[in-house]
Amino acid sequence: MVGSETSSRNSEVIHAGLYYGPDSLKTKMCIQGKEMMYEICSKNDIPHSNCGKWLVAQTDEQMAELEKVHQMAQSLGVPTRFLSREEAQRREPDVRANAGVLESSSTGIVDSHALMQWLQGQFEDAGGSTALASEVTKIRAPSDSEPNWEIWTGDDDLSISVENVINSAGLYACEINNMILPPDRHRKALYAKGNYFSYSKSHPKPTTLIYPAPVPGHGGLGTHLTLDMGGRVRFGPDVEWVESPTDLAVTNNPTRFKAAVEEIKSYLPDVDTEALAMDYAGIRPKLAKTGALAGGKRFQDFIIQKEEGYQGFINLLGIESPGLTSSLAIAEEVHRLLYK
Repeated sequence: MVGSETSSRNSEVIHAGLYYGPDSLKTKMCIQGKEMMYEICSKNDIPHSNCGKWLVAQTDEQMAELEKVHQMAQSLGVPTRFLSREEAQRREPDVRANAGVLESSSTGIVDSHALMQWLQGQFEDAGGSTALASEVTKIRAPSDSEPNWEIWTGDDDLSISVENVINSAGLYACEINNMILPPDRHRKALYAKGNYFSYSKSHPKPTTLIYPAPVPGHGGLGTHLTLDMGGRVRFGPDVEWVESPTDLAVTNNPTRFKAAVEEIKSYLPDVDTEALAMDYAGIRPKLAKTGALAGGKRFQDFIIQKEEGYQGFINLLGIESPGLTSSLAIAEEVHRLLYK
């Protein structure tokens, strides 16, 4: 699973930390996690690329949004700069940016499966055990008579006794939360499916990630162009609200496809629409139907916290993008909450 043999589905963006405001956990965890990820990937030969990212504006209104992103990035120490029209045209002649380009030089991509395999190996080398495909069916909190947590995974006669519980169940984190906490502290999960599009032609083929200017209130960051470790192009994701975390069927809806194509052609006008095809889908674990940008309507931050009255329980809720980029920093924060 190295280089061009890596599936495009395995390559994920290493985010820079541009969008989430100066005081959010998303910003703090993303920036710290990005630095940790580049270091770990470099030291352990985990496939990755610091390929950079362009945010492109076609109108004055979009350019104003890029100015906001740039000002925020500068205040956080995240490197961004505006490119001249001449430089942009020379580096990516197929990309349209009528009003301007903001470059994020610390954005990249990582082979997420290789990263997870390395992390699993580190965990097991340290004495950990991994039990996959084991659905948690019941959890009992500690009491005066039973000082440890008890966790059942499908068999009422067998349980696991542990000192701490870290709820990092992603799409199912609210279900775990609701097994443990009383009804007045229950959470309802919402699921934002993102459909991705493959591209079968070798041209146009930018070498940089291309994102449209952010739209306040939008549930994602637009249908953008990403790359896999072999340089293959894909587009997505869009945003589609679904009812189930298992609804991973690609939505082959002509209206949705048309809208995605229009957004792609706004910044890559020579894309061959006949070479675009529905590819696969993923789901973001949301806590509210909110915008992805800080300052937008009801921005929802990560929840990383001890739960009052439940010793040894750490809750991780709403860990959507930039969750992968943030993952190593989140692990450090969990360790701090438990042991420091």
